[in-house]
Parts: sequence; structure tokens; C-alpha cells
Amino acid sequence: MTEIAFVLGTRPEIIKLAPLVQACERQDIEYVIVHTGQHYSDNLDSVFFDQLDLPDPDYDLAVGSGPHGEQTAEMLVGIERALDETEPEVVLVQGDTNSVLAGALAASKMDTELGHVEAGLRSFDREMPEETNRVLADHAADYHFPPTDRSKGYLLREGVSSFRITVTGNTVVDAIHRNLDIAREKSTVLEDLGLDGSRYFLLTAHRAENVDDEERFRGLLAGAHRAAEAHDADVIYPMHPRSQSRVEEFDIDFPPRVRAVEPLEYLDFLRAASSAALILTDSGGVQEEACILGVPCVTMRDNTERPETVDVGANRLSSCDPARIERSVREMLGASDWENPFGDGDAAERILRALPVTAPSKEVPQ
Repeated sequence: MTEIAFVLGTRPEIIKLAPLVQACERQDIEYVIVHTGQHYSDNLDSVFFDQLDLPDPDYDLAVGSGPHGEQTAEMLVGIERALDETEPEVVLVQGDTNSVLAGALAASKMDTELGHVEAGLRSFDREMPEETNRVLADHAADYHFPPTDRSKGYLLREGVSSFRITVTGNTVVDAIHRNLDIAREKSTVLEDLGLDGSRYFLLTAHRAENVDDEERFRGLLAGAHRAAEAHDADVIYPMHPRSQSRVEEFDIDFPPRVRAVEPLEYLDFLRAASSAALILTDSGGVQEEACILGVPCVTMRDNTERPETVDVGANRLSSCDPARIERSVREMLGASDWENPFGDGDAAERILRALPVTAPSKEVPQ
């Protein structure tokens, strides 16, 4: 019988579950990887397995894109089949994607237990599909691994038993600690893009509420341009396939200071992010990465499920209004020296210690 089944499907899940897979390797814990294929660009998907030194998935469902219901249903069928064949003691999902929802639903209907890595995050915006996914996963889970005490508090308020909660820190800290020096040594992205020694902002924007809304999408691009022009910087925008399709649909011309580039492989993104003067994003995971790397961040959303980044002074919300973006960038460029709220880089070991597996970690202090 397999001890752990990892269900994942997107770049953030691969990155944040990689430390757990690697910890299983160190401790000889038997596991399988079920990859839904929710991301369908090679640069956003399979290449991360190579760069993170992960084995190929045991199951690759190759679901790709599609309407939420259709995509989730197809995942559910494939995940259920994989779990039936491997009979894991526990299924681990991470975050708030459709892959997480499908994994949680499949596990909850079968003779296995469910662990939710990065449990308890809340934006309190039920119009976000991700908010629904994370809430449902939390209430299906047997083991909850919130990254911070604030996230634990949200779970307790919703009636989750404290006996099912272990605050672990965030596995993205584990991943950055492991990979940042490798990225600085091996990645040539700054030279390839002509950025070495130059001042630039890094932009990521792909969330449906931003890029599927033409007015918001144009507003965030205009705001990024205005901020960059005010501070004599360029904006580098690695484009997610979803964003690229909307650029074509809306016939958007990029402002002069915004340069779109192909999606970046993980080590390239890590090096580009760590060397940026500032990061503009609508991604929850990138907010965390910026905070951990010590790079000021402006989040082009109306809310965030990572309020800890705002609390410590590493991040500011700007929505997609150009004037607010420009003002927020000006304010954040003076920020520095905050304390990382997401832990010390031992989250993976703490998670394994809390699970019913046969090789509990001896690497984390009691």
C-alpha cells in the first residue's frame, strides 16, 4: 500500500509540494504523484519537474484547460482511478486550484485520509473560484497544515478542531532556501533578456478577475507603465497562456515600458524575481515569494489571502487602478527590512511528522 499520494496540477503546487516529495525520498516513504495536467504549457509544467529534481509523475491525466465544471469532473474521474489503484494512506493537496478541489473530493469519498497543505488561507471574496476551492478542501480534510497562526485562527473560527491543525510555515520557504543559490548559479535569464545590471520591475498577471476583464487588464498594464516611467525602469511580463489569449482577444497593445516575454522556467523566474527592484502581481504565491526574497511587492487585486505580507510591510494592495498602482509602487520602493512571516524552511518535515506514515522525521527539533 502506498503511504502518500500527491495530487497536483499547476506550477505553484509543483514548487510547494517538491520539498515534501524530496523529504519522502530522504526518509524512504513510499509515494505516488498524480499530475492532473491543469497547466498545459511546458514552461509552466513538466520542466519544473526537471528543474526541481522530481521524478516523473506516476499518473499524468493531461486534463488541460476547459470550463471549471468540465475540467474538475475530468480530474475527479482520473484521480479516483489512481487512488483506487494505489490505495494511499493519505492524499496531500496544496493550495486552491481545481486540482485541489478534485483531489479533495476524490479522497473524501474513498478509504483514505486527506491532508491540505497551506490550509486556512482566506480572501473572504466568494466570487473567487479559488476561495471556494480552498474552503471546500479545508472542510473535507483530516489534516490541516496552515502556514501561519492567522490561517489557523480562520480554521478554528470555521469549526475545525485544533487537534487536526498543525502550523508548519510555508513550504515555499523550503523551496526558495533550496533553489535560490542554484538559480543564481545556473540561470542566464538576466543576460538573455538584457537585464543584467539594469533596473526593472517584474510583472505577473493571470487571474481571471483581472485578465478576463478588459478594463481591469488594460488598467493594470497602464499602471505598470506609469510606475515604471516614473522610476526609470522597464517592466518584464512573462505571460501566462491565459493572459496571452486575452491580449489577442482584446487586441491589446502593450505600453512602451511593458515588455512581454515567454513564460519563465522556475529557476529563471526565481532569479528574475530576486533581482527585480519591485514585483507587480495578482498571484498569491508570488506575493509570498517576493516577501521571502526581500523584494517590494504591489498586488493588483482588491484583496489578498496573504495578509501577512501586508502586515509586515512587504506588500501593498492597489487594485487595477493606474493611479493607485503608481502610488503604491512609489510607497513600496522605500520599503525594506521586514520579517518573513512564513517560517524557517522546515515546513515539509513538520508536515510529515504529523502524518500517519512509517518513517517520521527526526530532522526537526522538538
